Amino acid sequence: MLKTLRNAFKVPDLRKRLFITLALLAVFRAGVFIPVPGVNTDAVAKIADQGLLFGFLDMISGGAFRYFGIFALGVTPYINSSIIMSLLQIAIPRLEQLSKEGEDGRRKIAEYTRYGTILFAVIQAFSIGIYLRNSGALVSNSVWQVIIIIITLTAGTTFVMWLGERITESGVGNGTSLIIFSGILARIPAMVGGLITLVRGGGLDPMTALLFAAFAVLMIAGVVAMDLGERRIPVQYAQRRIGLKSYGGQSTHIPINVNSAGVIAIIFALSVLQFPLIITQLAFKPGHPVRTLFESGWLSSQYPIYPVVYVFLIIFFTWFYTSVTFKPDEVAENLQKNGGFIPGLRPGKPTEEYLTRVLSKMTIIGGAFASIVAIFPIIAGMINRNLGNIQFGGTAVLIVVGVALEINKQLKAQLVMRHYEGFLK
Repeated sequence: MLKTLRNAFKVPDLRKRLFITLALLAVFRAGVFIPVPGVNTDAVAKIADQGLLFGFLDMISGGAFRYFGIFALGVTPYINSSIIMSLLQIAIPRLEQLSKEGEDGRRKIAEYTRYGTILFAVIQAFSIGIYLRNSGALVSNSVWQVIIIIITLTAGTTFVMWLGERITESGVGNGTSLIIFSGILARIPAMVGGLITLVRGGGLDPMTALLFAAFAVLMIAGVVAMDLGERRIPVQYAQRRIGLKSYGGQSTHIPINVNSAGVIAIIFALSVLQFPLIITQLAFKPGHPVRTLFESGWLSSQYPIYPVVYVFLIIFFTWFYTSVTFKPDEVAENLQKNGGFIPGLRPGKPTEEYLTRVLSKMTIIGGAFASIVAIFPIIAGMINRNLGNIQFGGTAVLIVVGVALEINKQLKAQLVMRHYEGFLK
């Protein structure tokens, strides 16, 4: 990775793109610390430490939610809109047709995604504003204060979305992913400092801290292995002769990633788990029995039932998302049309059934691994309450590793194209 970056800086065009990326990310990091007026940031920081969903939002926004800056929502509305739009492309024939119409169709879908981002930003900003008012985190409980929060957070999200698109067009890598990536990396020093403070203050046993760090390193290694791991299904194309020319007769493979859903399944599962909590917090005052049941009762993240349900939801959404994005019937049909077949299997239905079985196995393995990574900080917090505030979430590991590998892959591709690295290495 470091060698790739060093070689990239030797190429003027890549060096320019890297500097543009760093400059735009610096603008995002500056906006994190510009607070929304009329909000008690100390109270918001306590809320971010207590709630799993708000802690996740704080991680995605790079700490902007904790300071309740103008970028407090980060790219979360854009992620929600992108996921929903991807699913709608499969459910709505018109959108599916647009996705196959080349650059014009993709541009139209991107426009719909932007509109959806603003809609999600307004909804989330309104919900957060009402929640903060009910929790006593606002300086003034007037309606105008909530309106200010909605306008400020929606404008901030729109600007962050624009930054992400500029990074994608003029920088290196996917802008949205890099914004999340930079926010998570910026919080690592604070996380390490918090761990050291706990050990020095006697809140955490040194041996426990070493085991925690060792398991974190193993988790990173496991995520790298799972991100790079794939099942390659061999495909043979029959040789066809048209006139004097021969076509086909080649061997290739269909790659199926072990964890193709990535962090999306965790986002879905977390949203479903936290939805009842958000509704009760919006509908009931603090101390109400129903609200207490989800905040600190047996349905909260402090009790074993929560991680158990979390695991099942992650596996389910991994299967669901993979099934939606990878369709064995279409793959089998395309293979048959192009004269391709899997050795030992007949084209058509047998190929489809085989792909479905392989996909199901890979989904279970990938979902189980993602669930282990996701519930690690929850279980660590149950073992030692002080570890609950250490934001070394498994979701953050999945995002950081995935983005780092993707950036490395893109830079290598650019270098190979410019003949700075040969194919023989």
